[in-house]
Amino acid sequence: MTDPLHSARVASVMALGDDSLILGQRLGEWCGHAPTVELDLSIANLGLDLIGQAQLFLDHAGDLEGNGRDGDALAFHRDVYDFRNCLMVEQPNGDFGQTIVRQLLFSTWQRLLFEAMARLDDDRLAEIAAKAVKEVAYHERLASDWVIRLGDGTDESRRRVTEGLDWNWRFVGELFLVDAAEQPVIDAVLAVDRSALRPAWDATIDRVLDEARLDRPDAGRGVTGGRVGRHSEHLGHILSEMQFLQRAYPGASW
Repeated sequence: MTDPLHSARVASVMALGDDSLILGQRLGEWCGHAPTVELDLSIANLGLDLIGQAQLFLDHAGDLEGNGRDGDALAFHRDVYDFRNCLMVEQPNGDFGQTIVRQLLFSTWQRLLFEAMARLDDDRLAEIAAKAVKEVAYHERLASDWVIRLGDGTDESRRRVTEGLDWNWRFVGELFLVDAAEQPVIDAVLAVDRSALRPAWDATIDRVLDEARLDRPDAGRGVTGGRVGRHSEHLGHILSEMQFLQRAYPGASW
């Protein structure tokens, strides 16, 4: 019989990897297309950081699962409905304003999450988080600097970053959702109570928006489902490209 606590723990770690993997793939789409050469390199490095995190999280999830799957198998041989990433990270990049707002919202959340994860009773997760939080703090700083620059810039830059903020805001609520299956994992100090991160996240985002002279969007109706495998059509398109070689040539190595 499957242990519900164990299954929920595996799913929790897998979601961490999926978040980083899918956003890393999205950021990779900016290579050669960013507004400046410096930004092109910066965004590519953010993507590489995230994919490196994804490898560590998914390897750990595979070890916990115990079915002989490593991070590569989990990345390249799962179907779309088996992914547990939040919906925010799979959305199209849009323009630079939309991308950099998404990075601010997500990286601020991820930095708070990793800070809390470093205190978990799962030593491997705590180790990964303690290393990754340094990378994520830079991601957050880069994104906040650009949101402030765009918001306090020209009419055009302000319009674009405002539209990016409005576009991404519907996905914010899902970052902090905790379902009933996760609660025992949280109680066992093997996962973070994401809902408890919201006040600190709000305070940080509000400071950035204030400095950027941007208004906080109305709460509106949030969109959820990614954590339980209900994704937008966009994830399927990402996976069709990302998984092509392993699907076409199973077990190939080079």
